[in-house]
Amino acid sequence: MKQLCLFVLLCASLLMVQGATINGTIRDKQGNILAFSSVLVKGTTQGVSANSKGMYFLQLEPGSYTLVCQYIGHRSTEKKIQVNKTDQVIDFELEVQQYSLAEVEVKSGGEDPAYAIIRKAIANRERHLKEIAQFQCEVYIKGQMQLRSFPASFMGRKIDFEDGDTSKRRMIFLSETVARYSVQRPAKEKVEVISTKVSGRSGAFGLSEPQIISFYENNISVGEDLNPRGFISPIANGALNFYKYRFEGTFFENGKEVSRIKVIPKRAYEPVFSGYINILENDWRIQSVDLLLLRAQQMQLLDTFRIQQLYVPSGKVWVIKNQVIYPSGKIFGFDFFGSFVQVYDKFDMTPAFKPKFFDHTILKFYDSSNKKTMTYWDSIRPLPLLPEEIRDYKKKDSLEKVRQDPRYLDSLDARRNKIRLSGLLFAGQTFTVRKRKESVNIPSLLSTLNYNTVEGGVISFSPRYTRRFEGRNLLTVNPDIRFGLANRHINPSISISRNFGKKYFQNINLSGGRTVWQFNNAGAITPRINTLSTLLSEANYLKIYEANFFRLGYSTGIGNGLSISAGFQFQDRFALDNLADPVTWKNRSDRSFTPNYPTEIATGNMPRNQASIFTAGIIWRPGADYIEFPDRKIGIGSDYPTFTASVTKGINGFLGSDVDYTRWRFGINDDLDLKLAGKFSYNIAASGFFDAAKTFIPDWQHYLGNQTIFASRELSSFQLAPYYKYSNTSRFTVAAHAEYHLNGLISNKIPGFKKLNWFFVTGVNALHINKSSDYYELLFGIENILKIIRVDFVQGFESGGGRPSGFRVSVPFF
Repeated sequence: MKQLCLFVLLCASLLMVQGATINGTIRDKQGNILAFSSVLVKGTTQGVSANSKGMYFLQLEPGSYTLVCQYIGHRSTEKKIQVNKTDQVIDFELEVQQYSLAEVEVKSGGEDPAYAIIRKAIANRERHLKEIAQFQCEVYIKGQMQLRSFPASFMGRKIDFEDGDTSKRRMIFLSETVARYSVQRPAKEKVEVISTKVSGRSGAFGLSEPQIISFYENNISVGEDLNPRGFISPIANGALNFYKYRFEGTFFENGKEVSRIKVIPKRAYEPVFSGYINILENDWRIQSVDLLLLRAQQMQLLDTFRIQQLYVPSGKVWVIKNQVIYPSGKIFGFDFFGSFVQVYDKFDMTPAFKPKFFDHTILKFYDSSNKKTMTYWDSIRPLPLLPEEIRDYKKKDSLEKVRQDPRYLDSLDARRNKIRLSGLLFAGQTFTVRKRKESVNIPSLLSTLNYNTVEGGVISFSPRYTRRFEGRNLLTVNPDIRFGLANRHINPSISISRNFGKKYFQNINLSGGRTVWQFNNAGAITPRINTLSTLLSEANYLKIYEANFFRLGYSTGIGNGLSISAGFQFQDRFALDNLADPVTWKNRSDRSFTPNYPTEIATGNMPRNQASIFTAGIIWRPGADYIEFPDRKIGIGSDYPTFTASVTKGINGFLGSDVDYTRWRFGINDDLDLKLAGKFSYNIAASGFFDAAKTFIPDWQHYLGNQTIFASRELSSFQLAPYYKYSNTSRFTVAAHAEYHLNGLISNKIPGFKKLNWFFVTGVNALHINKSSDYYELLFGIENILKIIRVDFVQGFESGGGRPSGFRVSVPFF
């Protein structure tokens, strides 16, 4: 009875303090909706944002409040309200901001007053960037993308969203997240996701990492794909070299005088913004921004990118209240637009972080974060859903339940698994059994057929079976049947791979059978390129042998940027010879087919031999950061280089092995973001043999060369070097590759050329074996041609005096 009384008293007390919902619509004097306006409780950072229809709602406990409604470019409005238990409708009507120019005198030919204000903002930029040493807040994130129209088909396949809706305009993505955002300067951040939701995907995790785009930074990064150089802030240290400014007037906000400055790019095709920035007088800090990026500002993928920010006072400092990003574009006939809203609230400017709170997990999803009910979301979101968003949730949530029905999955499989001629010939085709999470991929006929001077025409049929389980658990079975039409050899093999691991990724791989290997087991040349060079140029660069083999490998992450691997393989190797009369479509008087072995380093073919080989390796990226899901961790890189080390041992006598050697390798690679100056990438590896008592050519240290017009892998190959000329068993060698991607620097200054949005790239490749075998390459190229093509001119320098040179083209699928 006592417990019952306590329970009744508790319920009564909760009812007594229960507040009300304040809601309404925000418009201007002409009745136009003011999307994503802010409504704040005066004197606090508590508040909400309106949605794109100008509707807002705010939950308050009983008491007296003053609400402040703000929208960039409009005069803020205050309303005093008394909150009890009854919901209230409080609409706002904002006037366009009137800017005072009375105290400003602009002499003919004189400098615009905006420049003096901007100079003061630049002088105080770094102070405002660092003034908040730490904070913790709550952030609400909502992202949506919609299509205005889309093509009927894409790459030969009909576009069907399988929702019964035939209209061109549709919501393609909708996500909401509530997270706790913690920051400690200079570089510690952590996001803890409290709740997250994706429309139509109940088990998914939405966009959950808040990104405050700080214009106090010199260089603004809004995603590498938009511009790898970043964009220049209107108050960056060197901003006066890139922008023109115009003073629009002043107004008062929160008792502070604010100057409105129009931001104008000095030149087209520079990575800069246009629009407006509002600066607080005397403090010289940002009050709000409304800025725009266009394609003419070296932006890629999108046509427009608009960002709005509003800052509010919190004690002696100002904090961001909301940020809205509006992307839009059209690509391959898909006309899209969207909005990504971030609303910040509940700021704690003096949080007491526990020791080791800031570990290398920068984004953490709690176990039930994606399991919240719609009732929960209706109670916590700081801006109301749009009607189309409500419809999207209802429709896609209903469709998701339907799509879980085995009968629906069977019908969907039946429809999608229909054989397509284009798939079988060119792209391959995947057949799925969704209710068992199984799929079988059949490679295209084009990828199955090749030609070389040893086997003649080659049919290599390699389907792939995949079975998905919970989390990262995955089973892959990849049989391969290779048949030489001319030498009549059949080579069957199979590879089985299993991914697993709750905390860190783990993989175990088992393979075996009989197959064809290149003497450089890493693959000196692709079969497709060799087919073209053999048939069109009478150049058989592919050098191969057959082997019965089996292989077992294991790899795992162990945290702190570390992963380790170990593997054993056995090969029973057989030499192969060219056909008596290989086919070529074009006879060349200046060349003939070479024997099927690396003629640069051997005078005859390899004898039959057996090799038992053990390899152990480690990869370490110091300071690696992670995203932690309830069932797994995923590494996302770090600011430090990646170090690799491995040892390979040929075990003499084990399983009849003939080889006896120990090979080592140590490497370091990284990509350095130079902001406006571009990107510098390097890959350096030292390697050699501790001992090489008995080796065969497959056991040597090989380097990726290239003797065709098609570029081989950048940062790991030599574009003009013969494939096996520099293979060796030396005790110490160094291979270094470096490239400098200007990413629009210089090219955006060239009249006419800058409109193409092509970028320059330079690089060097160097190989040191000994003084008589050193080799170097210098290259200059143009990349970003049609977004995917790169063309280089390469000049080589051989230690014997040779000066090879040529063009190399990098295109997908080769």
